[in-house]
Amino acid sequence: MNIDPRASLAQSPMSRLQVLAVAITIGLNALDGFDVLSSSFASPGIAAEWHITSTALGVVLSMDLLGMAIGSIILGGVADKLGRRPTMLGCLVLMTIGMFMATTASDIPQLRVWRALTGLGIGGMLASINAIAAEFSNAKRRNISVGLMSIGYPVGAVIGGLIVARLLASHNWRSVFYFGAAITAAFIPLVALWIPESVHWLTRKQPSGALERINRTLARMGHGPITALPQIASAIRRRSVADLFAPALIAVTVLVTTAYFFHVTTFYFMQKWVPKLVVNMGFKVTSAATVLVWANVGGALGGTFVGLLAQRLNLKPLTIASMVLSTVMVVLFGHSRANLQLLALVCAGAGFFTNGAIVGMYAIFAQAFPTHVRASGTGLAIGIGRGGSVLAPIIAGFLFDRGFALPSVATTMALGSLVAACALSLLKFRPEQAVGADERAEPTSGVVLPGASAPS
Repeated sequence: MNIDPRASLAQSPMSRLQVLAVAITIGLNALDGFDVLSSSFASPGIAAEWHITSTALGVVLSMDLLGMAIGSIILGGVADKLGRRPTMLGCLVLMTIGMFMATTASDIPQLRVWRALTGLGIGGMLASINAIAAEFSNAKRRNISVGLMSIGYPVGAVIGGLIVARLLASHNWRSVFYFGAAITAAFIPLVALWIPESVHWLTRKQPSGALERINRTLARMGHGPITALPQIASAIRRRSVADLFAPALIAVTVLVTTAYFFHVTTFYFMQKWVPKLVVNMGFKVTSAATVLVWANVGGALGGTFVGLLAQRLNLKPLTIASMVLSTVMVVLFGHSRANLQLLALVCAGAGFFTNGAIVGMYAIFAQAFPTHVRASGTGLAIGIGRGGSVLAPIIAGFLFDRGFALPSVATTMALGSLVAACALSLLKFRPEQAVGADERAEPTSGVVLPGASAPS
């Protein structure tokens, strides 16, 4: 056989190895969900032990997000240059070290360092697994594979939250990070054994031994070997990360980054502050963790819903609708009375739409960026967008310390999703119709202005 292996994988049913690889990305994103929220679960205990203000706590809650922003940008580029698999393994090592060392922190500065290191690994992981989910899928299942990967985040938060609620009932906040370190370390052998290097990356980069590595992976997927690597034109070989800012992609890069930036300010306001706000209403720490669990139950359902609908409906309006409804639900949370069942229900609704929009954004990343910049484009959008996640806890903490009540703060933070919807409404891109299509033609992108015709 001497056809392009990417075309073969795109057109064939998914093998067990491909399904398993996507399943592992779901688990890795679930791990990310727990790791990011571990500081949220631990925040009431940290605040009580060290007697810190809301502003100081907001900075602690932002450190993993700051590390994530840096990791997404830097390590996303590493995944495109050196490969998806080694980047994922390196990120898991960083995450394990960061989670474990957080248990040794004796003051706020130390804890900030270890949370930032954990975030660095998470950021690189997010860029890598988005590429893996897209590249290990066939053309028919790409959207749902990326969508399922994305819902791993709330699933991890739900399962982790249920476990953490039990841990916090009898142990202090450090038990959260011990648990996270152990689970993170357990994923290292899973990735090493069951996720080979992406055939798409090997075909595009063609490093030494690429043909043999591709054929070994194809054999594991039930395909016959190829006799030679596809020829890549010199113009294609010269493509680089700089293409993200070339005329063909600049509008996509700017608009998806802007949309992600503003939406995650709303998303992470809920994810980071819900436990503390529920405690402030007079409920126990374990009850606060339960409310956050329900927010992520809603997130898992919303992500699944959007992922399934994306198979049949236009992805962009589906994502925009989720963002608008996210705005409504977060405002409603801010005006809810101190009733535990009501708070859980409202947070579940907010999680449904905020995470549904996140799933839509990840699917847009996978479609909008071609193979040679897929991880770095995703990483750039996530990395800069994470600036919104870094700012969200800090802005909210500042507003609370200045005397603003929850309804005003929640309404302010909810506007992020609305601004994101407006930015995304300007986006025009042509999704790749088949894996490797970017090797044959430049993607089309642009901004659709009122009264103007969209590029074809």
